[in-house]
Amino acid sequence: MVGGTSKPMKPAAGQASEEPVLLSGGNPQIAKGYGDTPVQAYIAAMPGWKRDIGRRLDEIIVRTIPGVRKAVKWNSPFYGIEDKVWFVSFHCFTKYVKVAFFRGAALRPVPPGTSKQKDVRYLDIYEENQLDEAQFADWVRQASLLPGECM
Repeated sequence: MVGGTSKPMKPAAGQASEEPVLLSGGNPQIAKGYGDTPVQAYIAAMPGWKRDIGRRLDEIIVRTIPGVRKAVKWNSPFYGIEDKVWFVSFHCFTKYVKVAFFRGAALRPVPPGTSKQKDVRYLDIYEENQLDEAQFADWVRQASLLPGECM
């Protein structure tokens, strides 16, 4: 790292970078891809405490929805029941991890974060907050039963 910043050093000409680039807010830049491999690469590249949150979210989703489909799109992990149809995603920001439920307005109770899109609801997870794993798993189960978002 250069000068205490969160961005990795750029490799010298002819050398490959060992660390993914962190975009604004510390979100890892991971190439678009389908399956568990790019999602695990994203999680491994999440900075600091956010990596543990990413692992927990992934574990809960996989445990709750066996056979869930995974992808990284727009530098975020996506989860769905069918190929290219997604029900939840998450993204790193400077001070929190934002979980997006694409049909979150239909979940009970409704996740707390509102959106400009009428169906989307968010859950922001801060370092000092405890993730209510039972509630998150219930939202994941409910979301997986709703029509997903085709992206």
